[in-house]
Amino acid sequence: MKKYTNTGNKDTRSGFGAGLAELGKANENVVALCADLTGSLKMDDFKNNHPERFFQIGIAEANMIGIASGMTIGGKIPFTGTFANFSTGRVYDQIRQSVAYAGKNVKICASHAGLTLGEDGATHQILEDLGLMKMLPGMTVINTCDYNQTKAATIAIAEYEGPIYLRFGRPKVANFTPEDQKFEIGKAVLLNEGNDVTIIATGHLVWEALIAAEKLEEKGISAEVINIHSIKPLDEAAILASVKKTGCVVTAEEHNIIGGLGESVARTLSLNNPAPQEFIGTNDTFGESGTPEQLMEKYGLNAEAIFAASEKVIKRK
Repeated sequence: MKKYTNTGNKDTRSGFGAGLAELGKANENVVALCADLTGSLKMDDFKNNHPERFFQIGIAEANMIGIASGMTIGGKIPFTGTFANFSTGRVYDQIRQSVAYAGKNVKICASHAGLTLGEDGATHQILEDLGLMKMLPGMTVINTCDYNQTKAATIAIAEYEGPIYLRFGRPKVANFTPEDQKFEIGKAVLLNEGNDVTIIATGHLVWEALIAAEKLEEKGISAEVINIHSIKPLDEAAILASVKKTGCVVTAEEHNIIGGLGESVARTLSLNNPAPQEFIGTNDTFGESGTPEQLMEKYGLNAEAIFAASEKVIKRK
């Protein structure tokens, strides 16, 4: 099995901030809008170096989306920033009408997604945002796994014409993908080749999937691990090729299993190559207050759960 090294825990939101800072220097059409959470979104560097292109909208997220949509008419590339809950649930109508339906080149960048927001609790821990956004026609949906990938994705989406939802998180997590990587929208990343089970993970669960694969290897089980950073468009070819080889799959996401990555994978398989599947994700529930580690353990979003699901799905082949 290929081994990956954690070069040091870093938060994915800082990867967004670093990518945005580079875009500020490289592309004068990039503008940034924030809903009173500049520090939390790590947008200070952009704000300080390009104050004429930074817009503090305040706690008025719907207004922020409307302004961003309007800015595209003049050729600007707006990046909006706030928590994932406020980036989607609070402003869904504005996104649907003013961004998705209108086909505007707005980059909706959302931090503090999922259970790992932690102590702020259920009202802030959105677990349905990927489903909300992937259902919008024409919306590209990206969920990155570490600092380096988030930075690369932030830079890459500026070159893509069309609405994008970029999801990342609050806590410091393993940073293991290449610093100089090329981020390709819609292209899965094969992290490890295997023959017995396919593990498809996204976001914070990718590192956990690699840990699970190492534990499976100790038991003589060969796991193929795929990092799906693009929820939509989905790399169906990579999924089908892997599951054709292994005969079963585990999907892992920090999101409700209803409407998330797992359902997209299940649809792909049911239409092309049905195979046993186990789902790692929250099951039709809200979150609660607690540390990220406590919550991920309670809701079964960790390496141990992926390991157990892999053993279970292999027996179903």
